Amino acid sequence: MTENKRPAYEPAARLLERTHYDPDMPRPLATVAGAALVLLRVVAGMFWLGALVLQIPDLVETSQITLEAASDAQAASLGITVVLVVGGVGLLVEALLAFLIYRGVNWARVLVMGFSVVSVSFSFAAWWAEDQEITINTTFVTLAFDILVLLALSSRDAAAYARRNEGRPPESGA
Repeated sequence: MTENKRPAYEPAARLLERTHYDPDMPRPLATVAGAALVLLRVVAGMFWLGALVLQIPDLVETSQITLEAASDAQAASLGITVVLVVGGVGLLVEALLAFLIYRGVNWARVLVMGFSVVSVSFSFAAWWAEDQEITINTTFVTLAFDILVLLALSSRDAAAYARRNEGRPPESGA
């Protein structure tokens, strides 16, 4: 076994050790892959919003939304507009987070991993409790992106790169 290769099984104590601090550390492939996967999620979200825009006439006709002050078509149109605006802002924020991850900002990496955990958990809960099938047309693509983002951004290299500028904790002198 070479010095640079890690064993297949490591004790928990070694896994919990702090990463090294190297301000001159080159950007690891895991960080690049994580940022690229987040951008791919943004592209997938843009396609989803585009498909929603194309379905607006059908959605307005079949909506069951009723408001006293507006017609059914106006209420459905307003609802779809709100979804598009919120979705667009969410995609912009996610694209910004991808850029920050690429630059090595640790809080952005942790935030995206948190969102991915919540998304995977909701997909699992829907599958478990509501018998929702995971197919290409439903949640398969987003679930795959979330799992891949978690794998890439939770790696030791990605964590070390994101924390490369943190100072060492003070040594306890005895």
